[in-house]
Amino acid sequence: MEEEVEEVEMKSVGEQTEASGSIPFQLQFDKPVPFQVKMAEWNPEKDLLAIVTDESKVLLHRFNWQRLWTIIPGKSITSLCWSPDGKLIALGTEDGSVFLHDVENGKMLRSMRTHDAAVICLNWEEDALKAVDRDRHFVYEDRTTRFFPPPPRVPRIPGLSDGDLEETTQQLSSVSCQRFNILCSGDRDGCICFSIFGIFPIGKINIHNILLPNHLGTNYQYQLKNASISKVALSRDLCRLEVLCFGELIELGASPKHNDTLVGFHCLNLDTSIFLNKKNELHQVAQQASNIEDVVEVVRASISVMSKQWTDAMSLFKSKFQAIASLIAEHGLDSNSQDEFLSLLLGVRTSPALQQFLLNTLGEAGVKRLSKTVDNTGKEVRTVLNEHLQPALEIIGFRVGELRGLSRWRARFKSVGLDEKLMDNVTETAGMLLIQAERFSRVLTIVLFLFQNFFNWVLKCTKILLQEPTDQVQQANSELVVVFLKFLLQSDPVEQLLEAKYSVEVDMETMKRIEQLVAFGGYTDVTFLERTLASECNKLEQCLKEAFLMPFTAVSETVACKGLAPLFPVASPAPSTSLPIPMSIHYYKDEVDRASEIDKASPNLTDYTCFKVLDGSLGLKNCIGIVRGFMSAGLSSSVNTEESCLDAVLVHLPDQYECVDLSLYKENQIVLLLNDLQSNSETAEGSLMVMMQASDLPFVSVSLSMSDNIFFLHQLEDSMMNLDLDIGKFRAIPHHVTVPLAVSASRGLACVFSSKRHALVYILDEDEDEVSEME
Repeated sequence: MEEEVEEVEMKSVGEQTEASGSIPFQLQFDKPVPFQVKMAEWNPEKDLLAIVTDESKVLLHRFNWQRLWTIIPGKSITSLCWSPDGKLIALGTEDGSVFLHDVENGKMLRSMRTHDAAVICLNWEEDALKAVDRDRHFVYEDRTTRFFPPPPRVPRIPGLSDGDLEETTQQLSSVSCQRFNILCSGDRDGCICFSIFGIFPIGKINIHNILLPNHLGTNYQYQLKNASISKVALSRDLCRLEVLCFGELIELGASPKHNDTLVGFHCLNLDTSIFLNKKNELHQVAQQASNIEDVVEVVRASISVMSKQWTDAMSLFKSKFQAIASLIAEHGLDSNSQDEFLSLLLGVRTSPALQQFLLNTLGEAGVKRLSKTVDNTGKEVRTVLNEHLQPALEIIGFRVGELRGLSRWRARFKSVGLDEKLMDNVTETAGMLLIQAERFSRVLTIVLFLFQNFFNWVLKCTKILLQEPTDQVQQANSELVVVFLKFLLQSDPVEQLLEAKYSVEVDMETMKRIEQLVAFGGYTDVTFLERTLASECNKLEQCLKEAFLMPFTAVSETVACKGLAPLFPVASPAPSTSLPIPMSIHYYKDEVDRASEIDKASPNLTDYTCFKVLDGSLGLKNCIGIVRGFMSAGLSSSVNTEESCLDAVLVHLPDQYECVDLSLYKENQIVLLLNDLQSNSETAEGSLMVMMQASDLPFVSVSLSMSDNIFFLHQLEDSMMNLDLDIGKFRAIPHHVTVPLAVSASRGLACVFSSKRHALVYILDEDEDEVSEME
């Protein structure tokens, strides 16, 4: 059991000593924590703080530090982010997986393995464009709910309580009015994955394979080698992606003269405008496809549950009736079980072996129990079939039909990659699967009737041998008993239809009729009757995989690099991602109209990138770099014809202090977390939280086309700004602080962790009314 957090009294907002340059960082409380914190991030919509410990436990706290839940994923967590609506939390892990958890209870809703290396960074952004745009005549609408009830859930496995089996699917994108959003994830090996709604993979790129723009004043193009991604950030209109990474720039077609000087920390500007230009098309494809995949999981699980239920019942039946074979051998009879039962049916004789089996081994009570078991199993299988499998197949058929119709609209969906031929194949396979389910239903009904008829006959025979009255026993059909003994005693057609390993035999006459009907209907598959229900489901999953791979490939191929900014050199090899440098990316409203033609419909936002420069790089020490407008500069610049420029500034911190972490904050502000180098973890008042106004910084326009030194920060040395704490805004912190600094850009909150294992929660907003409304 976890160690309970020691409760301490909340400190008054006005308890701190006011200084001449202090800012309204109002300390709300100082709480001890019994663990080392590795990551922390505020919910964008609620006053909730998600914390990841060094032991990779995930904890969710309210603003008042009340713990809501704790989960232990069982894997090393390497990244964390919230969904834009604050209802989901995404966790990246060391093995390349991404887990989505519900904010209400911490329950895992979805897991994806899209990476082969540790997921270092996550960014989840939703479409910020207003409803009035050029595609308003093609607004997505999910029509499935008009004709169908809510999709069925995964059936429970028999023998397990409700609490023993978690739901494996969740309709994460079931709300048709949900705003379009993209989850980006970057890993240690330089791969970036894109997922719509966080659940439908729609693209994957490797920055090692991207040609970098040739605007560095050389005659060659560049590629990155040995790159490791540190941070990714999508723009609010989803059409640009900023990537911060360590790596080595390689000139293609020539050997670099000073190859070691090209290893550094770089900023890439990737063009993801397909997410903006094809937003509605991608929204509809992802909505339908993700729901289809959820319902296919219901189908697969339903078949698995039905197979387990039926196999358990048949195992009991076979174990009971195998005893007669042993009795036949013990009595030295030259016959088999089928012969003995047929002899009894025809009234020829009752062998001692069969009589001993019916009277002693099986008995009247055994026949009744076995009959009841098979009957109840049949009802359970039929319940799963009627309430889970068949409704799921009907919904799949409708949604696949919707996608098939969209695939024929080539003018809009060809560039998305929705292929008409592949969707035709999926449509046919989905229809065949529904036919297989109907066939299974008929076979199940016949087999259950044959079993009950056989058990009635066995029970009547047993009573006759016991010389008991048989008036209450239902009359059995002798012809059907013969059919049962001939076909079902040794084989099981129900199990065959539920298992993929079997092949169904179809006679030639039936096959010829099927071929005629299939040709008449315009289908291509004439062998579907030879497959089982399980194998048909496997084929549908394969067809869906091929069909949805096309949009994935089409989107991946459109992402290209439009801007490159080598920030500063580093020693080779690059720093370990386990010790990342402080960095932050945010968007601020800018007084200057920097919006390009592509985002006139979106708010006028300018990207700001803030990072700590590694000491010793370019001869700099204890410096913070801030770059703005890189995304706009990268997309608006013309390669080889215009010089690429952007605004940047270097801020030199006082030598007494070291930057522990930093974060861009709302209202064009930058928050720095500083430790006093002359103090230690036992010294109070040894740390500061400093706020700078980004719009007041002396930005300088710098060129990226420098052939003598491609790292552009050296151009800022002469204009470097010294941070003066005497006139700055700061708040003293009564602890030696550590990473991370958790700042909520929208809620006005900050959480600082100290080396004494304390969590200090501050209000950063000057609006007292907003503070009083917080929970």
